[in-house]
Amino acid sequence: MSIAQLKIHSQSYAIKHEITKQLCEKLNLAIVQAPLIVPADSGLQDTLSGHERPVSLEVRAEQQRYEVVHSLAKWKRAILAKYHAQPGEGVITHMLALRPDEEVLSARHSVQVDQWDWEQVLAPEMRTLMTLRKTVELIYTAIKSAAKVTGHWSESYADKVFFIHSEELREMFPKLSAKQREKEITRMHKAVFIIGIGGELSDGQKHDDRAADYDDWTSLNEDGRYGLNGDLLVWHDGLDDALELSSMGIRVTPEVMVKQLELKGGLPSLDLPWHRQLVAGEFPATIGGGIGQSRVAMWLLQQEHIQHVQAPAA
Repeated sequence: MSIAQLKIHSQSYAIKHEITKQLCEKLNLAIVQAPLIVPADSGLQDTLSGHERPVSLEVRAEQQRYEVVHSLAKWKRAILAKYHAQPGEGVITHMLALRPDEEVLSARHSVQVDQWDWEQVLAPEMRTLMTLRKTVELIYTAIKSAAKVTGHWSESYADKVFFIHSEELREMFPKLSAKQREKEITRMHKAVFIIGIGGELSDGQKHDDRAADYDDWTSLNEDGRYGLNGDLLVWHDGLDDALELSSMGIRVTPEVMVKQLELKGGLPSLDLPWHRQLVAGEFPATIGGGIGQSRVAMWLLQQEHIQHVQAPAA
């Protein structure tokens, strides 16, 4: 790696710094430090699709087992409750996580995950598709504004996000796999948000898997389709493919969580402390998600491997 390549890391840092500032301003978020580990069996761990094994360790002084986080989807909601955040207020963290169970490491997948993990309190009546769409637009605007400030915005990028439900996408490309559909729709529109990820589509397949206890992927929305969550993707010329930047959504109510846990055979999770608190009504309604920092830098700096914008290999 040359010094010129190392300078890419400086540019990446500048982009991440400016995006953090823009996200805080546009979503009214306060920066908090992210934990690296959470207590095992607390319910705070993000189980992702349910198959990934977390890195665990024993803290000798406490005789307590902890797990390195996958993400902070549930921790953030607990923090907002603890500090009595009001509708429209939220938090953002610079999260580092380990996901050693990735089946394949590639140009866009690494064991180390760095993302903006953010969460915002909603008034209960704001748990709507309109809220989801507006929040996605604010996030994309924040990224675009930061890219322009740092001189990394290209006129070839989409000015706005195109929204489509995963069922509509299946109907458009019925013979393609989910990833192939993502590629085709993102090639067409450059920036796409796919709504409704986690539940079965009309062909009995899922667009992708989602945990049962944070995003709401079963509620009927204003468009008459199911799901209040989704993924934000952009077109990356160098990869000749869609690149997922964010997974996010309106969070589950107690009733929705129980329904989704039942669908996934996860009802025993209701005995965990975090889940008991949610069922007891101790957490506010929220919207939140993760935005991949290195993925965004890859896109804006047009790098073709995530290692080029993460910690350089020695």
